[in-house]
Amino acid sequence: MKIATLRMGEVTQAAVAAADGWALLPFGDVAELLRSQNWQEMAETAMSSSPTFGASDVVEFASALTTSNKVICCGLNYGDHITEMGRDLPEHPTLFAKYADTLTGPNSEINVKNSRAVDWEAELAVIVGDYVSDADVKTAAAAIAGYAVSNDVSMRDWQKRTLQWFQGKNFAASTPVGPWITTADEFDDDPTFTVEGWVNDVRVQFGDTSTLVFPPAELISYISRFTPLTPGDVVLTGTPGGVGSGMTPPRFLADGDVISTRIEGLGILKNAVSIAST
Repeated sequence: MKIATLRMGEVTQAAVAAADGWALLPFGDVAELLRSQNWQEMAETAMSSSPTFGASDVVEFASALTTSNKVICCGLNYGDHITEMGRDLPEHPTLFAKYADTLTGPNSEINVKNSRAVDWEAELAVIVGDYVSDADVKTAAAAIAGYAVSNDVSMRDWQKRTLQWFQGKNFAASTPVGPWITTADEFDDDPTFTVEGWVNDVRVQFGDTSTLVFPPAELISYISRFTPLTPGDVVLTGTPGGVGSGMTPPRFLADGDVISTRIEGLGILKNAVSIAST
């Protein structure tokens, strides 16, 4: 099934894709939905009801999750991206965290100020659906609620100010996630996804998650050894080669550029970028 967070004026509400539309659920976002023990049953019941919004209605998607407790990201996880950044394959995942307010909608404009080196990073997002602590890989895999499309838009000038990446990865409303979450039961136990990224009409990124150094279940298992994960948490799995900072010379986004992110079977994000001149 597909579950999403819709924007309803000044508030948001979780919804499930029903026949020819979307049916609302009594939760503020998908993260709140996943914290309910019977969320699957509730969503399946709503799927069989008349949709609140029909196929012809215009709906606005918010970030698929707005109240995640933790957003943990893995950098340098595709072999080609590691090579283009001039690094060796890592022995352990390179992790960093984002605040939940970095997340934004699949079609929202990304507004940036104070950076002149805005880069794109098309990524697979993995959504946690159960409490996970000190888990083995099999247990971690069973805790995956579903998958979504994301783009870890990065401010490289801030990221490279120090050895810690935090400041270049935590600009507010800079990380689109969505347009919905496709639940894990729609796929095999170890699905493979094709991750693509465009700047305007030019495809700049193409990768296959089968080449990840640390696949989703391994990442969740590893993370759970030092911090517990809970329903609604997000794990971003890294980006394939083709980022702007890896080009010669480096290329960064300009004001008015549009970045598109596509994962076959999961959906498409399309975000205009507004970069302040100051």
